[in-house]
Amino acid sequence: MLGADGPREDQSIRVGERGLARAELLERAAGVAAEIAGAGAVAVHATASVETVVAVVGGLLAGVPVVPLPPDSGPDERAHILGDSGAGLLLAARGAYEPVKGEPPLVPVDELGRGGPVKDEAPGDATALILYTSGTTGAPKGVLVSRSAIAAGLDALAAAWEWTPDDVLVHGLPLFHVHGLVLGVLGALRVGSPLVHTGRPKAEAYAAAAQADGGSLFFGVPTVWSRVCAEPEAARALRGARLLVSGSAPLPVPVFERLADLTGHRPVERYGMTETLITVSARAGGERRPGYVGLPLPGVETRLAAEDGGPVPADGETPGELQLRAPMLFGGYLNRPEATAASFTADGWFRTGDIATIGPDGWHRIVGRASTDLIKSGGYRIGAGEVENALLAHPAVREAAVVGTPHPDLGEQVTAYVVAGTGADERTLIDFVAERLSAHKRPRTVHLVEALPRNAMGKVVKTRLGG
Repeated sequence: MLGADGPREDQSIRVGERGLARAELLERAAGVAAEIAGAGAVAVHATASVETVVAVVGGLLAGVPVVPLPPDSGPDERAHILGDSGAGLLLAARGAYEPVKGEPPLVPVDELGRGGPVKDEAPGDATALILYTSGTTGAPKGVLVSRSAIAAGLDALAAAWEWTPDDVLVHGLPLFHVHGLVLGVLGALRVGSPLVHTGRPKAEAYAAAAQADGGSLFFGVPTVWSRVCAEPEAARALRGARLLVSGSAPLPVPVFERLADLTGHRPVERYGMTETLITVSARAGGERRPGYVGLPLPGVETRLAAEDGGPVPADGETPGELQLRAPMLFGGYLNRPEATAASFTADGWFRTGDIATIGPDGWHRIVGRASTDLIKSGGYRIGAGEVENALLAHPAVREAAVVGTPHPDLGEQVTAYVVAGTGADERTLIDFVAERLSAHKRPRTVHLVEALPRNAMGKVVKTRLGG
């Protein structure tokens, strides 16, 4: 699963200032595998560190499910994840985390000896990772991700992005999510390309990796790319890269266009979830359209469904819930058979809960989450993302989030929360959107705020918006 066949001999993994050659990484991971062999599941204190990489790879070599723990999780969230997953051990560097009473005993990854070659014999359907959802609709659920799902997903992306051992991957994303861990670490290991993890996804760090390390493939979330665009000199340093990839949330069209102008690269967008890994993407050798996430990857089938379950036409305009079938789908929610069953249709399609449009040419555009981004106002169905992009086109607007709020006549009204500089007030922004979109899509209320609430991946948490 780690792609031991044919990697570059000089493949290395560097996190911050510390690095390991591939051979050393595998030796240290083999030592972890020997220590945890036979465990039901192990938790990893998933800081941006070499120890996290060693611990996760050790779990894969041992065939033991790995539960990445966000290092900034609060005590209640941490207790829930550890208890729900049944993790019997907690892997971390000595001193990085000290388990509290009731938590699993610590295995100090940095103090273990090295091991010899480990034969990777776990079956493909065995669980590799238990990744916990964000918990925005209740307690986080454990998503069972199999070894074969990871392999299928990474191989499909390698083909779509023309990712080879000659690339140098650069990113600074957290190592407890699909984006930073599965794509950003396991992807590099499977392909055989060196990885430079910048510790944090700062514009100057990305620029330095492009110049000093020959970075060719860069991963970022929209917040990262927005901050890169805010530092033009750093952005221009990425002109020598091969591919810039954006994911985890829709990339605002103005950021797409600014990034293309500064770097010379039209970024590749892709779509995925914890439960599905990446299923839709633009191609390295093909068109990249602002506001669109591309085409299904090989082996992936998609369709749109109306609220009553009926079909939605692929006309590029009519939104519906995105449903899919794919070899990279999860194996269910841990200990939650009812939730697992509810996430699939009667004929076996996974219900993403995301609202999308699909054009006649197969190109997908994500409108948003059904729960927060599809606004039903006066008989119209309005996608929050379209209104957000219209607001972001105003030169004074730096960030925007749009939600539906109760309205006595319309059912819901379009309400915007905006971070803006001088020259933007509520009336100006309402009129600005009305000039660009249909009248029913304009915000009826605009709240000017100092910041939008975000999670560790930079996604706006709309359930925390108030006022």
